[in-house]
Amino acid sequence: MIYFDSAATSFQKPASVAAAMWEALASMSSPGRGGYPAAARAADTAFQCRSELAELFGLKNPEQVVFTFNATHALNIAIKSLVRPGGKVVVSGYEHNAVTRPLEVLGADISVAAAPLFQPGAVAEAFSRLVRPGLDAVICSHVSNVFGFIQPVGEIAAICRNRGVPFIIDASQSAGVLPLDMEALGAAFIAMPGHKGLYGPQGTGVLLCREDVPARPLLEGGTGSQSIQQRMPDFLPDRLEAGTLNMPGIAGLLAGVRYVRRGGLDKILAHEKHLTQLALQGLEAMPGLRTFVSPGLRDQTGVLSLTAEGTDVETIGSALAERGIAVRSGIHCAPYAHRTAGTLDTGTVRISFSDFNTPEEVARLLRAVHGVLGRAF
Repeated sequence: MIYFDSAATSFQKPASVAAAMWEALASMSSPGRGGYPAAARAADTAFQCRSELAELFGLKNPEQVVFTFNATHALNIAIKSLVRPGGKVVVSGYEHNAVTRPLEVLGADISVAAAPLFQPGAVAEAFSRLVRPGLDAVICSHVSNVFGFIQPVGEIAAICRNRGVPFIIDASQSAGVLPLDMEALGAAFIAMPGHKGLYGPQGTGVLLCREDVPARPLLEGGTGSQSIQQRMPDFLPDRLEAGTLNMPGIAGLLAGVRYVRRGGLDKILAHEKHLTQLALQGLEAMPGLRTFVSPGLRDQTGVLSLTAEGTDVETIGSALAERGIAVRSGIHCAPYAHRTAGTLDTGTVRISFSDFNTPEEVARLLRAVHGVLGRAF
Protein backbone atom coordinates (compact mmCIF):
# COMPACT_ATOMS: atom_id res chain seq x y z
CA MET A 1 0.00 0.00 0.00
CA ILE A 2 1.10 3.55 -0.81
CA TYR A 3 -0.18 5.74 2.01
CA PHE A 4 -1.26 9.33 1.36
CA ASP A 5 -3.59 9.89 4.32
CA SER A 6 -1.23 11.33 6.92
CA ALA A 7 -3.62 14.19 7.69
CA ALA A 8 -5.74 11.50 9.36
CA THR A 9 -2.91 9.48 10.92
CA SER A 10 0.73 9.12 9.97
CA PHE A 11 0.83 5.40 9.14
CA GLN A 12 4.58 5.01 8.63
CA LYS A 13 6.44 5.70 11.89
CA PRO A 14 10.13 5.84 12.80
CA ALA A 15 11.35 2.39 13.88
CA SER A 16 12.26 3.93 17.22
CA VAL A 17 8.55 4.46 18.03
CA ALA A 18 7.66 0.77 18.01
CA ALA A 19 10.89 -0.08 19.84
CA ALA A 20 10.10 2.44 22.59
CA MET A 21 6.59 1.06 22.98
CA TRP A 22 7.84 -2.52 23.32
CA GLU A 23 10.40 -1.40 25.88
CA ALA A 24 7.68 0.38 27.87
CA LEU A 25 5.53 -2.75 27.88
CA ALA A 26 8.48 -4.77 29.13
CA SER A 27 9.86 -2.37 31.73
CA MET A 28 7.31 0.22 32.92
CA SER A 29 4.28 0.22 35.17
CA SER A 30 2.48 3.47 36.08
CA PRO A 31 4.05 6.77 37.15
CA GLY A 32 3.13 8.03 40.61
CA ARG A 33 1.86 4.64 41.76
CA GLY A 34 4.94 3.36 43.56
CA GLY A 35 8.61 3.86 44.34
CA TYR A 36 9.87 0.69 42.68
CA PRO A 37 12.01 0.73 39.48
CA ALA A 38 9.21 0.02 36.97
CA ALA A 39 7.17 2.97 38.29
CA ALA A 40 10.26 5.20 38.42
CA ARG A 41 11.08 4.40 34.76
CA ALA A 42 7.53 5.31 33.77
CA ALA A 43 7.70 8.59 35.68
CA ASP A 44 11.03 9.46 34.09
CA THR A 45 9.75 8.69 30.57
CA ALA A 46 6.61 10.78 31.08
CA PHE A 47 8.70 13.69 32.36
CA GLN A 48 11.15 13.41 29.45
CA CYS A 49 8.25 13.48 26.98
CA ARG A 50 6.71 16.54 28.66
CA SER A 51 10.11 18.25 28.68
CA GLU A 52 10.81 17.65 24.98
CA LEU A 53 7.32 18.82 24.04
CA ALA A 54 7.77 21.94 26.19
CA GLU A 55 11.06 22.73 24.47
CA LEU A 56 9.57 22.15 21.01
CA PHE A 57 6.55 24.40 21.65
CA GLY A 58 8.03 27.19 23.76
CA LEU A 59 6.86 26.39 27.28
CA LYS A 60 9.09 27.05 30.26
CA ASN A 61 7.37 24.57 32.58
CA PRO A 62 6.95 20.93 31.43
CA GLU A 63 4.09 20.53 33.90
CA GLN A 64 1.98 22.69 31.56
CA VAL A 65 2.08 19.77 29.10
CA VAL A 66 -0.93 17.50 29.64
CA PHE A 67 -1.28 14.07 28.04
CA THR A 68 -4.66 13.29 26.43
CA PHE A 69 -6.11 10.48 24.32
CA ASN A 70 -6.06 12.56 21.12
CA ALA A 71 -6.56 16.14 19.91
CA THR A 72 -10.34 15.86 20.24
CA HIS A 73 -9.96 15.07 23.95
CA ALA A 74 -7.56 18.01 24.33
CA LEU A 75 -9.90 20.40 22.51
CA ASN A 76 -12.85 19.34 24.63
CA ILE A 77 -10.88 20.17 27.79
CA ALA A 78 -9.84 23.54 26.40
CA ILE A 79 -13.28 24.49 25.12
CA LYS A 80 -15.16 23.37 28.23
CA SER A 81 -12.66 25.18 30.45
CA LEU A 82 -13.44 28.51 28.79
CA VAL A 83 -16.84 28.44 27.09
CA ARG A 84 -19.95 28.68 29.24
CA PRO A 85 -23.25 27.14 28.12
CA GLY A 86 -24.61 29.66 25.65
CA GLY A 87 -21.33 31.58 25.66
CA LYS A 88 -20.04 33.62 22.74
CA VAL A 89 -17.16 32.38 20.60
CA VAL A 90 -15.51 33.23 17.30
CA VAL A 91 -14.10 30.44 15.12
CA SER A 92 -12.47 30.30 11.72
CA GLY A 93 -14.27 29.08 8.63
CA TYR A 94 -12.08 25.98 8.50
CA GLU A 95 -12.80 24.24 11.81
CA HIS A 96 -13.03 20.49 12.40
CA ASN A 97 -15.94 18.80 14.16
CA ALA A 98 -13.62 18.35 17.14
CA VAL A 99 -14.20 22.08 17.71
CA THR A 100 -17.70 22.66 16.39
CA ARG A 101 -19.50 19.70 17.96
CA PRO A 102 -18.48 20.54 21.56
CA LEU A 103 -19.59 24.11 20.90
CA GLU A 104 -22.92 22.87 19.58
CA VAL A 105 -23.48 20.77 22.71
CA LEU A 106 -22.74 23.84 24.85
CA GLY A 107 -25.29 25.84 22.87
CA ALA A 108 -22.59 28.39 22.12
CA ASP A 109 -23.31 31.54 20.12
CA ILE A 110 -20.83 30.97 17.28
CA SER A 111 -19.60 33.69 14.93
CA VAL A 112 -17.59 32.43 11.96
CA ALA A 113 -14.63 34.46 10.70
CA ALA A 114 -15.09 33.12 7.18
CA ALA A 115 -12.67 34.14 4.45
CA PRO A 116 -11.69 32.80 1.02
CA LEU A 117 -9.32 29.86 0.81
CA PHE A 118 -5.59 30.66 0.89
CA GLN A 119 -6.10 34.32 1.81
CA PRO A 120 -4.56 34.68 5.29
CA GLY A 121 -4.89 38.45 5.23
CA ALA A 122 -8.65 38.13 4.74
CA VAL A 123 -8.81 35.63 7.60
CA ALA A 124 -7.04 38.05 9.94
CA GLU A 125 -9.39 40.86 8.86
CA ALA A 126 -12.42 38.67 9.50
CA PHE A 127 -11.24 37.89 13.03
CA SER A 128 -10.44 41.55 13.66
CA ARG A 129 -14.03 42.49 12.76
CA LEU A 130 -15.58 39.89 15.06
CA VAL A 131 -13.30 39.66 18.12
CA ARG A 132 -14.50 41.89 20.93
CA PRO A 133 -13.81 42.00 24.68
CA GLY A 134 -16.17 39.75 26.61
CA LEU A 135 -16.03 36.75 24.28
CA ASP A 136 -15.60 33.43 26.03
CA ALA A 137 -12.97 32.33 23.51
CA VAL A 138 -11.58 32.52 20.00
CA ILE A 139 -10.73 29.17 18.37
CA CYS A 140 -8.72 28.63 15.19
CA SER A 141 -7.20 25.66 13.42
CA HIS A 142 -3.58 26.46 12.55
CA VAL A 143 -3.86 24.42 9.34
CA SER A 144 -7.03 23.21 7.60
CA ASN A 145 -7.22 19.43 7.61
CA VAL A 146 -9.00 19.53 4.23
CA PHE A 147 -6.92 22.00 2.24
CA GLY A 148 -3.64 22.40 4.13
CA PHE A 149 -4.36 26.14 4.39
CA ILE A 150 -2.01 27.76 6.93
CA GLN A 151 -4.06 30.28 8.89
CA PRO A 152 -2.44 33.38 10.43
CA VAL A 153 -2.51 32.30 14.08
CA GLY A 154 0.20 34.81 15.00
CA GLU A 155 -1.94 37.73 13.87
CA ILE A 156 -5.07 36.26 15.44
CA ALA A 157 -3.19 35.72 18.71
CA ALA A 158 -2.16 39.39 18.71
CA ILE A 159 -5.78 40.47 18.19
CA CYS A 160 -6.86 38.28 21.11
CA ARG A 161 -4.10 39.58 23.39
CA ASN A 162 -4.94 43.19 22.60
CA ARG A 163 -8.65 42.66 23.29
CA GLY A 164 -8.30 40.39 26.31
CA VAL A 165 -9.93 37.30 24.79
CA PRO A 166 -8.66 33.74 25.45
CA PHE A 167 -7.33 32.00 22.34
CA ILE A 168 -7.41 28.25 21.62
CA ILE A 169 -5.27 26.89 18.77
CA ASP A 170 -6.03 23.55 17.13
CA ALA A 171 -2.59 22.39 16.01
CA SER A 172 -3.77 19.00 14.75
CA GLN A 173 -2.29 19.53 11.28
CA SER A 174 0.66 21.75 12.19
CA ALA A 175 2.35 20.12 15.19
CA GLY A 176 5.58 18.59 13.90
CA VAL A 177 5.49 20.59 10.67
CA LEU A 178 5.23 24.28 11.56
CA PRO A 179 6.82 26.18 14.46
CA LEU A 180 4.59 27.14 17.39
CA ASP A 181 5.75 29.13 20.41
CA MET A 182 3.22 29.00 23.24
CA GLU A 183 4.81 31.78 25.28
CA ALA A 184 5.13 34.15 22.31
CA LEU A 185 1.58 33.54 21.12
CA GLY A 186 0.07 33.85 24.58
CA ALA A 187 -2.59 31.28 23.71
CA ALA A 188 -4.70 29.92 26.54
CA PHE A 189 -4.47 26.37 25.15
CA ILE A 190 -2.89 24.61 22.18
CA ALA A 191 -4.25 21.14 21.36
CA MET A 192 -2.63 18.52 19.16
CA PRO A 193 -2.61 14.78 18.43
CA GLY A 194 0.42 12.61 19.00
CA HIS A 195 -0.34 10.35 16.04
CA LYS A 196 -0.02 12.73 13.09
CA GLY A 197 2.95 15.05 12.51
CA LEU A 198 4.63 14.04 15.79
CA TYR A 199 4.75 10.40 14.56
CA GLY A 200 3.57 8.91 17.84
CA PRO A 201 0.98 6.12 18.12
CA GLN A 202 -2.79 6.43 18.09
CA GLY A 203 -4.28 7.03 21.50
CA THR A 204 -1.93 9.91 22.28
CA GLY A 205 -2.58 13.63 22.33
CA VAL A 206 -1.28 16.75 24.03
CA LEU A 207 -2.81 19.86 25.55
CA LEU A 208 -0.47 22.80 26.19
CA CYS A 209 -1.88 24.97 28.98
CA ARG A 210 -1.02 28.54 29.85
CA GLU A 211 -0.11 28.72 33.52
CA ASP A 212 -2.61 31.44 34.50
CA VAL A 213 -5.65 29.95 32.72
CA PRO A 214 -7.89 27.75 34.90
CA ALA A 215 -8.41 24.32 33.35
CA ARG A 216 -11.53 22.27 34.02
CA PRO A 217 -11.20 18.47 34.19
CA LEU A 218 -13.36 16.35 31.90
CA LEU A 219 -12.70 13.30 34.10
CA GLU A 220 -12.19 12.82 37.81
CA GLY A 221 -10.35 9.94 39.43
CA GLY A 222 -7.00 8.73 40.68
CA THR A 223 -3.87 10.71 39.93
CA GLY A 224 -1.34 9.20 42.34
CA SER A 225 -1.20 12.54 44.14
CA GLN A 226 -3.22 14.04 47.04
CA SER A 227 -5.09 10.74 47.28
CA ILE A 228 -6.93 11.59 50.50
CA GLN A 229 -8.51 14.62 48.89
CA GLN A 230 -11.84 13.99 47.12
CA ARG A 231 -11.49 16.69 44.51
CA MET A 232 -9.02 16.73 41.67
CA PRO A 233 -5.67 18.41 42.47
CA ASP A 234 -5.51 22.09 41.63
CA PHE A 235 -2.14 21.81 39.86
CA LEU A 236 -1.09 20.63 36.41
CA PRO A 237 -0.71 18.14 34.93
CA ASP A 238 -2.48 16.04 37.60
CA ARG A 239 -5.66 18.13 37.46
CA LEU A 240 -6.35 16.98 33.89
CA GLU A 241 -4.87 13.45 33.93
CA ALA A 242 -7.31 11.22 35.83
CA GLY A 243 -6.56 7.51 35.68
CA THR A 244 -3.62 5.50 34.46
CA LEU A 245 -1.50 7.07 31.74
CA ASN A 246 -0.89 5.32 28.42
CA MET A 247 2.79 4.67 29.06
CA PRO A 248 3.51 2.62 25.89
CA GLY A 249 1.87 5.44 23.92
CA ILE A 250 3.79 8.16 25.75
CA ALA A 251 7.07 6.28 25.24
CA GLY A 252 6.27 6.01 21.53
CA LEU A 253 5.33 9.68 21.40
CA LEU A 254 8.64 10.62 23.00
CA ALA A 255 10.45 8.69 20.25
CA GLY A 256 8.34 10.42 17.61
CA VAL A 257 9.02 13.88 19.03
CA ARG A 258 12.74 13.13 19.08
CA TYR A 259 12.56 12.06 15.44
CA VAL A 260 10.90 15.37 14.51
CA ARG A 261 13.39 17.43 16.50
CA ARG A 262 16.37 15.64 14.94
CA GLY A 263 15.00 16.01 11.41
CA GLY A 264 13.89 19.61 11.87
CA LEU A 265 10.50 21.13 11.13
CA ASP A 266 11.80 23.10 8.15
CA LYS A 267 13.22 20.01 6.49
CA ILE A 268 10.07 17.96 7.04
CA LEU A 269 7.85 20.73 5.66
CA ALA A 270 10.13 21.24 2.65
CA HIS A 271 9.99 17.53 1.84
CA GLU A 272 6.19 17.43 2.07
CA LYS A 273 5.85 20.57 -0.07
CA HIS A 274 8.21 19.11 -2.68
CA LEU A 275 5.99 16.04 -2.98
CA THR A 276 2.90 18.24 -3.13
CA GLN A 277 4.43 20.23 -5.98
CA LEU A 278 5.29 17.03 -7.88
CA ALA A 279 1.73 15.78 -7.48
CA LEU A 280 0.31 19.14 -8.50
CA GLN A 281 2.33 19.30 -11.69
CA GLY A 282 0.96 15.96 -12.81
CA LEU A 283 -2.62 16.52 -11.68
CA GLU A 284 -2.97 19.93 -13.32
CA ALA A 285 -2.19 18.34 -16.70
CA MET A 286 -5.22 16.05 -16.42
CA PRO A 287 -8.47 17.39 -17.96
CA GLY A 288 -11.48 17.82 -15.74
CA LEU A 289 -9.53 18.02 -12.49
CA ARG A 290 -9.75 20.91 -10.05
CA THR A 291 -7.03 21.28 -7.44
CA PHE A 292 -7.15 23.60 -4.44
CA VAL A 293 -3.78 25.28 -4.21
CA SER A 294 -2.11 28.33 -2.70
CA PRO A 295 0.07 30.13 -5.29
CA GLY A 296 3.54 28.67 -4.97
CA LEU A 297 2.23 26.62 -2.00
CA ARG A 298 3.06 29.71 0.05
CA ASP A 299 0.19 29.30 2.52
CA GLN A 300 -0.14 25.52 2.33
CA THR A 301 1.37 22.43 3.93
CA GLY A 302 1.68 18.97 2.37
CA VAL A 303 -2.07 18.52 1.93
CA LEU A 304 -3.75 18.68 -1.49
CA SER A 305 -7.50 18.44 -2.19
CA LEU A 306 -9.08 17.89 -5.59
CA THR A 307 -12.35 17.22 -7.36
CA ALA A 308 -13.04 15.76 -10.79
CA GLU A 309 -15.75 16.95 -13.13
CA GLY A 310 -18.44 14.32 -13.54
CA THR A 311 -16.94 11.84 -11.07
CA ASP A 312 -17.89 11.43 -7.42
CA VAL A 313 -14.98 11.85 -5.01
CA GLU A 314 -15.89 8.62 -3.21
CA THR A 315 -15.66 6.77 -6.52
CA ILE A 316 -12.17 8.13 -7.06
CA GLY A 317 -11.08 7.22 -3.54
CA SER A 318 -12.40 3.67 -3.85
CA ALA A 319 -10.80 3.19 -7.27
CA LEU A 320 -7.43 4.36 -5.92
CA ALA A 321 -7.77 2.01 -2.93
CA GLU A 322 -8.28 -0.88 -5.38
CA ARG A 323 -4.94 0.13 -6.91
CA GLY A 324 -3.21 0.05 -3.52
CA ILE A 325 -3.20 3.80 -2.87
CA ALA A 326 -4.71 5.20 0.32
CA VAL A 327 -6.29 8.68 0.17
CA ARG A 328 -9.28 10.20 1.97
CA SER A 329 -12.49 11.18 0.17
CA GLY A 330 -15.55 13.02 1.45
CA ILE A 331 -16.14 15.78 3.99
CA HIS A 332 -13.22 14.90 6.30
CA CYS A 333 -15.16 15.70 9.51
CA ALA A 334 -14.97 19.38 8.52
CA PRO A 335 -18.24 20.70 7.04
CA TYR A 336 -17.30 24.25 8.07
CA ALA A 337 -14.22 24.08 5.84
CA HIS A 338 -16.12 22.69 2.87
CA ARG A 339 -18.90 25.24 3.29
CA THR A 340 -16.35 28.06 3.33
CA ALA A 341 -14.53 26.73 0.26
CA GLY A 342 -17.70 25.90 -1.66
CA THR A 343 -17.20 22.12 -1.73
CA LEU A 344 -19.84 21.03 0.79
CA ASP A 345 -22.01 19.41 -1.91
CA THR A 346 -19.18 17.39 -3.43
CA GLY A 347 -16.48 16.92 -0.81
CA THR A 348 -12.94 16.43 -2.06
CA VAL A 349 -10.31 13.78 -2.55
CA ARG A 350 -7.54 14.63 -0.09
CA ILE A 351 -3.92 13.61 -0.62
CA SER A 352 -1.70 14.21 2.39
CA PHE A 353 2.01 13.50 2.66
CA SER A 354 4.46 12.64 5.42
CA ASP A 355 8.21 12.57 5.84
CA PHE A 356 8.17 8.91 4.74
CA ASN A 357 6.63 9.38 1.29
CA THR A 358 8.82 9.46 -1.82
CA PRO A 359 8.76 10.96 -5.34
CA GLU A 360 8.43 7.44 -6.73
CA GLU A 361 5.19 6.99 -4.78
CA VAL A 362 3.88 10.27 -6.18
CA ALA A 363 4.63 9.04 -9.71
CA ARG A 364 2.60 5.89 -9.03
CA LEU A 365 -0.22 8.03 -7.65
CA LEU A 366 -0.33 10.09 -10.83
CA ARG A 367 -0.43 6.99 -13.03
CA ALA A 368 -3.25 5.61 -10.91
CA VAL A 369 -5.29 8.83 -11.04
CA HIS A 370 -4.82 8.97 -14.80
CA GLY A 371 -6.10 5.42 -15.06
CA VAL A 372 -9.10 6.13 -12.86
CA LEU A 373 -10.07 9.28 -14.73
CA GLY A 374 -9.45 7.67 -18.09
CA ARG A 375 -11.98 4.98 -17.24
CA ALA A 376 -14.40 7.47 -15.72
CA PHE A 377 -14.34 9.85 -18.67
